[in-house]
Amino acid sequence: MINISIPGFKDICIKNIVFDYNGTLAEDGKVSDRTMEMLLILKEHLNVYVATADTYGNVAAEFAGTDIEIRKFPSDRASLFKKETVISLGPCETMCVGNGVNDIEMSKECILSVAVIGPEGCSGKLISNCDIAVKSVDDVFHMLNKTDRIKATLRG
Repeated sequence: MINISIPGFKDICIKNIVFDYNGTLAEDGKVSDRTMEMLLILKEHLNVYVATADTYGNVAAEFAGTDIEIRKFPSDRASLFKKETVISLGPCETMCVGNGVNDIEMSKECILSVAVIGPEGCSGKLISNCDIAVKSVDDVFHMLNKTDRIKATLRG
């Protein structure tokens, strides 16, 4: 669990984090060793979920041997599935991270939402719906490790 008191914004308690897969955690369907290492460290503090349509058909292999929960969905229902995933986990204690249009609805539900502007780009519409926008998924891991970065960005 990660607790953050953000003056002029809100106090948040994060228990769960939902990541979009392609474009956020993975590039061309592959998770880098560094990203996997950071996910496993984050798993020591939060329940980590990966939401994916599994476009490349390899998500199970990418996460084999970890206890990170993969939530697969039909590609034509991505937005609704991600939103329902967040609602089922408890929006007031769930953070989400994504890069695409289909991440907008979950970003509206979460206590904290982050848009990642990575190598595959990021939806401008998502950015306008998120609390924070960052240039890489590494930035997400760093700010969760040093939560004063979140405070500095969001305080009123």
